[in-house]
Amino acid sequence: MKISRITILLLFVVFATNNSMAADLNTIMMEATCKISGSGSLGTGFVIGTPDKENPKNAFYTLITADHVFRAVKGDSVVLTFRQKQKDESWRRMEIPIQIRSKNKELWEKHPTMDVAAMFIRLPKDVITTLLTTDLLMDDSKLKEYEIYPGLELLCLGYPFGAEANAQGFPILRSGRIASYPLTPTKDTKTFLFDFTVFRGNSGGPVYFFKQDPTYGRVRHMGTAIYGIMGLVVKERNITQKVEELYERREIVTPLQLGEVIHATFIKELIDSMATPKK
Repeated sequence: MKISRITILLLFVVFATNNSMAADLNTIMMEATCKISGSGSLGTGFVIGTPDKENPKNAFYTLITADHVFRAVKGDSVVLTFRQKQKDESWRRMEIPIQIRSKNKELWEKHPTMDVAAMFIRLPKDVITTLLTTDLLMDDSKLKEYEIYPGLELLCLGYPFGAEANAQGFPILRSGRIASYPLTPTKDTKTFLFDFTVFRGNSGGPVYFFKQDPTYGRVRHMGTAIYGIMGLVVKERNITQKVEELYERREIVTPLQLGEVIHATFIKELIDSMATPKK
């Protein structure tokens, strides 16, 4: 399998900003997010640039999703729904098949303990115009430095029940708030709750935030913003009640309208563990 490399535009977590920057981030995240469709499986993924260790100015397209999205596929391939930008600035919907198994061998990499998958992929030109970088993955040090707290509004992209935002195939943007505490250390907490209703097809979707004029370190940082990828959606949180009657035993599942998000720390761990692909 041939792998694409692309020269990346570095995006820093803190930068001078105005109101348009939040819209720009959402646009970049929209371009990076795709629908993953396979026999028996439906989910969301997003592409991030993994720096080439031999030439850090270049990066490899790296598809991130939940491991169970790939694992549930009955077959050796999936279809990624992306868009390609045209010369007239319009977007054309593209369905890109990729192979995920070969001779019963999985071609993706899985985190050893968490439901996270990653694989290097090849994409046509102009599918992604600005590539996300691993700098955006929020680790413990960034969570502490920027004092990320319960109640912070988060954004999430996905394809609930496979629905697309428009004919071009862009994902649907939704929002919610961090609904649990504490967030760190992530090696112990592993996940956090997101006040967001999860539907089939949302698994693997990126969860991120943008905060303008933030306050942290007891200082209001006017004219700047912080932003980053908090993790990915893996499942909904439910309560299961066992009911025993005279002639029947059954379970009642009550959705809590909460999503469970795996911390971006584990995405970074997986990417860092992956060998640089051959040309």
